[in-house]
Amino acid sequence: MTDQATSSRLQVNLVGLSKADYRGNPSTLCQGCGHNSISSQIVAACYEMNIVPETIVKFSGIGCSSKSPTYFLNRSFGFNGLHGRMPSLATGALFADHTLHGLGVSGDGDTASIGMGQFKHVLRRNLDLVYIVENNGVYGLTKGQFSATADEGLSLKGQGTNPYLPVDIAWEAIVGHATFVARSFAGDPKQVKELIKAALAHRGVAVLDIISPCVTFNNKDDSMHSYAWGKEHEVALHELSYVPRVEEIMVEYGEGETTEVTMHDGSRVILKKLDRDYDPRNRSEAMRILEEANAKRWLLTGLIYITESQPTLSDIYHLTETPLNRLPERRIRPPRETIEMVNNLMF
Repeated sequence: MTDQATSSRLQVNLVGLSKADYRGNPSTLCQGCGHNSISSQIVAACYEMNIVPETIVKFSGIGCSSKSPTYFLNRSFGFNGLHGRMPSLATGALFADHTLHGLGVSGDGDTASIGMGQFKHVLRRNLDLVYIVENNGVYGLTKGQFSATADEGLSLKGQGTNPYLPVDIAWEAIVGHATFVARSFAGDPKQVKELIKAALAHRGVAVLDIISPCVTFNNKDDSMHSYAWGKEHEVALHELSYVPRVEEIMVEYGEGETTEVTMHDGSRVILKKLDRDYDPRNRSEAMRILEEANAKRWLLTGLIYITESQPTLSDIYHLTETPLNRLPERRIRPPRETIEMVNNLMF
C-alpha cells in the first residue's frame, strides 16, 4: 500500500492529526492499572478537541501516577519533578508562558501527603492548570503503604490496618477555592473523557479527583479504591457531555431535566439531571453533597463545583499578550538612562 493510500484512510481531526499523534510510550505500569485508562482518555479528549500537542505542557511529581505523562502526548514537552512539588513547576512554567495549556498529573500521596501545602496554594492562586489526581489510596511505587486517602479501617497484607480518617481531595479542593472540581472513576471512561474536556476548556485551576484502582496493592472488593466497590457504589450527579463552542448544541431529552454551564471560552457543559436537583455553581451545596456522600459511602462522580468569577494568576499580574519567555531582550532590559535615574534616587 502506498503512503498516499495509507494517509487517505487515516482518520484525522480538524488540525490534521491522527489519534496516534496524541499517544505516548507503551506503559510500564501494571496490567489493568486505572492510570492507563486515564491516559487513554487524555489522548482521546485532546484528539477530539483538536488541541495541537505542542500547545500542552505536562507536569508531574513522584509516584506511579507521575509516570503517566510518559504514556500520552509524546509531542508535548513535560517535566517530572520532585515529590509533591509539581504545582511549583507548573506555576513557574505557566507564568512564563500563559498561552500554553497546563496539564498536571499527580497522585494521592504526591498531592494529599507531601504535596498538600503546594496543592492548597496553587488552588488559591487559580493557576490555569488541569490538575488530575490519580487516586488509589496507596503508595503503589513503594509496595503499597497506606496513603492519606486510604479508607479508615482498611486492612492490607503487610501493612496492617489504617487507623486514620481519609483526606477527601475534592473537599480540600473546594475549601481551597478551586474554580473547577470534579470526581470520576477510572472504570467509567466516558465520564472521565468528558470531564477532561471540560477541564481543558476551563480558565483557572481544574481539579479532577479520579479514583484509579491499584490492581496490585489495593483492589479488595470492600475498598473504596477498588474496581468492584467503585462500580457498585458510584453515584453520578448527572450525565455529562462537553460541547465545544464551534459545534451545535444537541441535547437528548429523556428522563429528567438538563442544565447548562458556560465555560470561559464560550463553550458549554451540558448536565443531564438524574435523581437530584443539583447546581454545580453553588459552593455550599457542593460541600453538602460531599459530606452526604462520605457519610453514606457513595462514590459521588461528576462536575461537583465550578465558578467563572475568580481571576486567574495571569489576570492578577496583568501578564503581557506576548509570553514573558518570548519577549526580546530590548523589551525586558531597561535603558541605561532608567538605570541611572533609579541609582540616583537610591543613592
